[in-house]
Amino acid sequence: MEMEERSFVVSSDPHQVEDGGESPRYTIDEALVSMGFGNFQILVLAYAGMGWISEAMEMMLLSFVGPAVQSAWNLSPHEESLITSVVFAGMLVGAYTWGIVSDKYGRRKGFFITATITSIAGFLSAFAPNYTSLLILRCLVGVGLGGGPVLASWFLEFIPAPERGTWMVIFSAFWTVGTILEASLAWIVMPKLGWRWLLAFSSFPSFLLLLFYQSTPESPRYLCLQGRTSDAAIILEKIAHHNRTNLPPGILVSSHSYDFEEQGTAVEDVHLLSQTQTKVETSQATTSSMVALSPLLKLLSRELLLSTLLLWVVFFGNAFSYYGLVLLTTELTGTSRCTSTDIHLKVHEDVNYRDVFISSFAEFPGLLLSAVMVDKLGRKLSMSSMFFLGAIFLFPLVFYRSDGLTTGLLFGARVCITSTFTVVYIYAPEIYPTSIRTTGVGVASSVGRIGGMTCPLVAVALVKGCHQTVAIVFFEIVFILSGICVVLFPFETKGQDLPEKV
Repeated sequence: MEMEERSFVVSSDPHQVEDGGESPRYTIDEALVSMGFGNFQILVLAYAGMGWISEAMEMMLLSFVGPAVQSAWNLSPHEESLITSVVFAGMLVGAYTWGIVSDKYGRRKGFFITATITSIAGFLSAFAPNYTSLLILRCLVGVGLGGGPVLASWFLEFIPAPERGTWMVIFSAFWTVGTILEASLAWIVMPKLGWRWLLAFSSFPSFLLLLFYQSTPESPRYLCLQGRTSDAAIILEKIAHHNRTNLPPGILVSSHSYDFEEQGTAVEDVHLLSQTQTKVETSQATTSSMVALSPLLKLLSRELLLSTLLLWVVFFGNAFSYYGLVLLTTELTGTSRCTSTDIHLKVHEDVNYRDVFISSFAEFPGLLLSAVMVDKLGRKLSMSSMFFLGAIFLFPLVFYRSDGLTTGLLFGARVCITSTFTVVYIYAPEIYPTSIRTTGVGVASSVGRIGGMTCPLVAVALVKGCHQTVAIVFFEIVFILSGICVVLFPFETKGQDLPEKV
């Protein structure tokens, strides 16, 4: 290691001459590619993956807690559905809020606050004395869960560009692990201990995030954006040490300062700056260029408007279809579901744990397909083909629905929607610059939560009202429109460096 000898300075000119000769420079993207994906990124993956498991478990438990609370407190169907709706409402607020917080104050602060809220509110909800307090606590859990995209963006910013697709697919696998863990936990806990114990146990992964928080590094991309290039270089040295590799020769250069130079922004004619000067001057430049527009207006700027609007539709379609297919798996199978309501409610507790547990394994083929396609076919072709294939799987159900055929076709459609959900969470952070990356993904995720909220109210209500064909046609339309929006995305991001400017 050469930490003592290396001079961590930033330059606005990549070809600057130092001491009469060419001084080599490197950017964060070049450093990550040079060091490769190693032990350091594995630790980052483990931490971010634990956050993804936590969110999946808190979402999956809604399938089990709602009916149990309804039975225990004699709630109406509307009151039961509200337990789920308030979580999505909280996530709608949280996804936007924590995206802005992490873009302004750092990724670490963003996911620390979300983990704190999720763990405390999740654990306290197990002791809720009445319906109103349970709604408030579950809404707070949703606010905390809205920070999930922060962890995804944080992990993404440590991955070398050529391997980004594959490792983000592996990261997405933690969601599937979480759903299976929650289904298994519910199968064991609910019959013997009840819903309160399930809520308490499900908050455990969020507490693990707090336990290991001190060992997490800040994103070096965020640090460079804030002018803290020296701090970013120290983190890159740690990555090189853990991965047993070396950084490129020379000094770290802030890509962000290149942007100001190229745009003709006035730069002091002192080229090699001290750590203090670097932080002050680059921060001033960043502030002057960012202060004019709010993060949301930047997402709707002329350069990003088309990508942002299309991304919102795709996130809505993904969430609507994903949660809808999970619910349809139980609603469309079985005999006389439209007339035998009492029988259905009676056997619900005996069958539901097993059915959800088995159906969760449909996500593994989707993840494998994503891993194969995302870096070979690209993000756009991978998503669009899976949306259209999912529509093909659903099409026969418009005309004929037997139990075996319905289960098989819904399984295939869930494989497709799992694949598109995985890839869109890779694509979304790649189209936004570092300054608004988590805000962009957070807002898109919020739009997706609207899809999750409206799905039970629209599609599943049609099924329960014996309008199964209309419900299937509705899902067909959502799949096809989402696929068309993917085709219309203005650019492909496969193998590209993460953008540092709009």
